[in-house]
Amino acid sequence: MPEGPEIRRAADRIAAVLAGRRLEEVWFGLPRLERFADELVGCRVDRVDTHGKALLIRFDLGLSLFAHNQLYGVWYLRKRGELPRTGRRLRVALHTETDTALLYSASDIAVLTPDEELFHPYLSRLGPDVLDPALTWRDLSRRLSLPAFRRRSLAALYLDQGFLAGIGNYLRSEILFAAGLHPGSRPQDLPLRTRNRLARQTLLIAQRAYATGGVTNPEARVAALKSRGVKRAGYRFAVFARAGKDCPVCATRIERIEAGARRLYLCPRCQCPDSRQEG
Repeated sequence: MPEGPEIRRAADRIAAVLAGRRLEEVWFGLPRLERFADELVGCRVDRVDTHGKALLIRFDLGLSLFAHNQLYGVWYLRKRGELPRTGRRLRVALHTETDTALLYSASDIAVLTPDEELFHPYLSRLGPDVLDPALTWRDLSRRLSLPAFRRRSLAALYLDQGFLAGIGNYLRSEILFAAGLHPGSRPQDLPLRTRNRLARQTLLIAQRAYATGGVTNPEARVAALKSRGVKRAGYRFAVFARAGKDCPVCATRIERIEAGARRLYLCPRCQCPDSRQEG
């Protein structure tokens, strides 16, 4: 499933062709949305926002198109009149005079008023967006210490969109490795300096993934690997999907475990339950 950085990059691409332009034709492939098609024709797209894994296209008449890609949803951008070659089912088509944005395969789609957005069953449960520029590491460190979150394992907490929206499987593994913390650790057991380190790494790794298109390794490590001829699949992640390979820090074999019914990757030495938690 795409995570926050991928959704934000998709939003950027959609905004590049739609923002500031008026829709000349709108089509919905879900019967419950068909009534909005005529209403949206002639509207200007003001901007394209994201909140975690949700994408919101804002229109000047006050409505917003909400879409959650889930596992299979994907946006295609084409010049008007062109269609991608795909066996996917078309769900949404937004046409300007020159360009088209097409959403395929997703089913969690709605057209919302501002009030409906406030009470939407998914959006209303989300915590702060991990890529929100207003979110600071201090804010996140304080959030980790709240009663609702401090007693939970980091493995569970970092998949809870109500704690922090936009983190999924690969970000969870990469953040915990960068912070040097075992997935079973709980915020309440971490010294303040360690909790602050986790908060800083959370924002740093998410922002790096957004800026690089999904690469979470630091720039120096990536450059060193590239100089040895390593391809993107080999330098993208430090631990995620690298079970059995050497840890980039200590050369211990990376392990895969199950946490919250999802795969999680870690270095058993760098992330030993008692290692590096003292700050």
